[in-house]
Amino acid sequence: MSERPGTLADDSENDPFGGRRLTSHERMSGKPWDASYSDGPAPWDIGRPQPAIVRLASTGAFAGAVLDAGCGTGENALLVASLGLPGLGPVLGVDVAETALEIAREKATRKKVNNREIKVEFAAADAFQLERLGRRFQTVLDCGLFHSFDSEEQPRYVASLASVTEHDGTVYVLCFSDQGPNTGPHPVSQETLRAAFNPGNGWNVVAIEPDRVHTRFHGDNGAPAWFATIKRIQTAGMGGPK
Repeated sequence: MSERPGTLADDSENDPFGGRRLTSHERMSGKPWDASYSDGPAPWDIGRPQPAIVRLASTGAFAGAVLDAGCGTGENALLVASLGLPGLGPVLGVDVAETALEIAREKATRKKVNNREIKVEFAAADAFQLERLGRRFQTVLDCGLFHSFDSEEQPRYVASLASVTEHDGTVYVLCFSDQGPNTGPHPVSQETLRAAFNPGNGWNVVAIEPDRVHTRFHGDNGAPAWFATIKRIQTAGMGGPK
């Protein structure tokens, strides 16, 4: 099956986005994201929510409509939707990997709270074209997606997040850190996060704190991580909230 250089095949069975450009991770690994789920769990799929997200959810930090960008098999989105937090709106998990989404939807059909099905949706979406969702969110979660993009992709991704994040909305980013031993692949510095999410393009980095990302290959303590809390702010050229 032929492919154009730098793209996936224009075949809806393999690429629902019709020629979506390969990400840097896909180019380096030599396979699309979906292939990571074809032979068992992906390295980042630990079969439960990330502990950092469990702690965050326990504080009631998720409010309004929630987007889980790069949701994988849905563990974090399912956790948020199951808590029934006051003021919580619809929860949407999106990913480019259809196999992961199928697993997430299957989990959702089985998961019940007090004998009631939880309300969560999973949909295919390109992280660089989130505006195509036609929706906006008060809370956005990025658990392990930002660090998979290189320096050329990060501005495009952040602009895509901006297109769907409400004014004064919050983005939470959990990513591999460049500090400490046994770092994960594609580690990120605090400076990289602050440069990507800066006041000039409508963001305020409220905090970046050390944390851990758990994987199937980093043992019980996981890998060094940054946990960033970022607010969407108004800038001179933005106009009013949409």
